[in-house]
Amino acid sequence: MAIPGRYFRHNEKHDVKKSSIYVHIPFCDIKCNYCDFYVQINHSKYDSLLTSLIKEIEYFSRLYKDKSTFHTIYFGGGTPSLVEPVYIDKIISTLKSNFIFDENVEITLETNPGTVDAIKLKELRSIGINRLSIGVQSFNDNDLEFLTRNHSSRQAIECVELASKSGYSNINIDLIFSIPSQSFREWKENLQTAIDLPIQHISAYSLTLEPGTSLFYEVKNGFTSLSSIEHDTDSYEYLIDLLTKNNFLQYEVSNFAKPGFVCIHNLNYWYHVNYLGFGPSAHSLWDERRWKNYSNITRYINAVTEKQNGVKSEEFLNPTELYNERIYLGLRSKGIDLALFEKDFNISLLNTEGKLLTELMNNGFAIVEEDFLKLTKKGYLLCDEICEQLMI
Repeated sequence: MAIPGRYFRHNEKHDVKKSSIYVHIPFCDIKCNYCDFYVQINHSKYDSLLTSLIKEIEYFSRLYKDKSTFHTIYFGGGTPSLVEPVYIDKIISTLKSNFIFDENVEITLETNPGTVDAIKLKELRSIGINRLSIGVQSFNDNDLEFLTRNHSSRQAIECVELASKSGYSNINIDLIFSIPSQSFREWKENLQTAIDLPIQHISAYSLTLEPGTSLFYEVKNGFTSLSSIEHDTDSYEYLIDLLTKNNFLQYEVSNFAKPGFVCIHNLNYWYHVNYLGFGPSAHSLWDERRWKNYSNITRYINAVTEKQNGVKSEEFLNPTELYNERIYLGLRSKGIDLALFEKDFNISLLNTEGKLLTELMNNGFAIVEEDFLKLTKKGYLLCDEICEQLMI
């Protein structure tokens, strides 16, 4: 299908002046067996990375400083909580002196249990961190051992409680389900433990195999096997039902928040809002241009030294790619604004995909509500498959 007419740059109902910043801190103590993010166990380039980050931030500020107001900063990794608060403070100070930020900017730091204490948490809060994302993954020690995590369930609970006592009122925890060592009863216990803690947001993901990870090779060579599709489906349905009953709004396939605590940074990604990424392996998007940095700390540092940025490659999204991303991102989150979609692409989904959409709605996979095409709980279970049928 050819895409006629103009195509979108942003979701026009989401302020185009809002943008986001992502900073990748790759340092970890260990690399978990399921993780396919770029991490660095060797911390010898700790200082060199900070120098490069500052230089790259200053370079891109000359290009984008006056083009937007930034509403979020997200420190991901890796384990950003491993570095000292003064390190994070230097990055935040550099960002704020080079870009325009909303006065209520959301600043998230990914944190692992066992990497922070009360003093560090208070220092991080004093430099502007107002949202923590804690990589719990499970409150069961057998699960944590299988996932090669280097913290215990007790440390996970203590980390959340300590963060709350340290003044954080916007706390997310990450959880993983369908772990081979995890029974359905244990998953239910995991969720109940989470609900009983002082948290406002939960990100829950099914364990998936990513090429290049040690878990991928363990499964490929028959040393372990993943849970059944039926177990995965039951776990996900229970997740949705229980969290919904406990006042956690599902606003994306894997994300649940209490009222007023949706992650603005996440929303910006799903609404296709511009964002800049700094650090090794970071990605950026501005209008139709997307680029990514070197996924190697040495190459990244060398590139910044030579040309003031760590960009390895770039691409310009064509109308078909933008069309497909609107489908995928919309159905994963709050739905597709049908009127805006038709305005941007000169295509009425209800007409061009009428047969498929009618079938999806008749079978309880999708609904149209306030001119938004949305997936139901049942539809979320088949989100990727439904998106593939609608994409071109």
